[in-house]
Amino acid sequence: MASVNIYDHVSFEISKLVTKSYSTSFSIAVSFLDEEVQKAIYSIYGFVRFADEIVDSFDQYNKEVLLEKFERDYYEAYDCGISLNPILNSFQAIVKRYQIPIELIEAFLKSMKADLYKTKYNSKSEIEEYIYGSADVVGLMCLKVFADRDDTLYESLKLPAKKLGSAFQKVNFLRDLRSDIEFLDRQYFPEMGKGSFDDHMKIEIINEIEKDFLAARIGIKNLPENSSLAVLIAFYYYKRLLKKIKHTPASKLMATRIRISGTRKMVLLVKAFAVYNFKMV
Repeated sequence: MASVNIYDHVSFEISKLVTKSYSTSFSIAVSFLDEEVQKAIYSIYGFVRFADEIVDSFDQYNKEVLLEKFERDYYEAYDCGISLNPILNSFQAIVKRYQIPIELIEAFLKSMKADLYKTKYNSKSEIEEYIYGSADVVGLMCLKVFADRDDTLYESLKLPAKKLGSAFQKVNFLRDLRSDIEFLDRQYFPEMGKGSFDDHMKIEIINEIEKDFLAARIGIKNLPENSSLAVLIAFYYYKRLLKKIKHTPASKLMATRIRISGTRKMVLLVKAFAVYNFKMV
């Protein structure tokens, strides 16, 4: 039994390492969660990050085979209660602990599979379905952890959680516009099918994202105390990214990737602390 406990601990630590290696900013936000909640969020991030890496980065390998194996191995891990893939081992434990619905995982994997063959989204309904699977459900998985089996709380915050996931994903689309088009041959915004990306199109997309942020903000103040600060930090980080994108010409967005400096991240951290401590969420 002791060896199993050690292996579970190692699995969670590897999920934590993956999170910190791939996203410094997200790791900073997660560090303000309670220890048990941190473990759960690291495990969710590790799972979604590895799936995303398969479809985005492993060009020299058969991505379809790898993703199919990753999916199959996850379901086997869930059935057996263990996996020799530490990422899947920690994730299946969290799925069971917080009763994360299988349909959320299925929707996520469906969007990941779409990245293997779909390069353009030509309608609102198409991209909304993709964003639901690639981002909204990740927010809902995290909400399951934050609500900790309180179904009433979970149901009341589902819409804001989905809106926050959508906002984060659309900001990522704008930030990664160049790499998505040049290196991955993907075009996520249906608006781009009507012509080249310009400032008018950019503002149209940003207005939509700001509406998502507004709807999401309502939910943050109703999160449990042990998670609201961390979510608020991530919220301010992405709001700042969107602000920089808003003040960057469309032509420049197509040539560079917008980043937030370390100094600015610290300022945002202080701002989130102040808003949280003075109950101004």
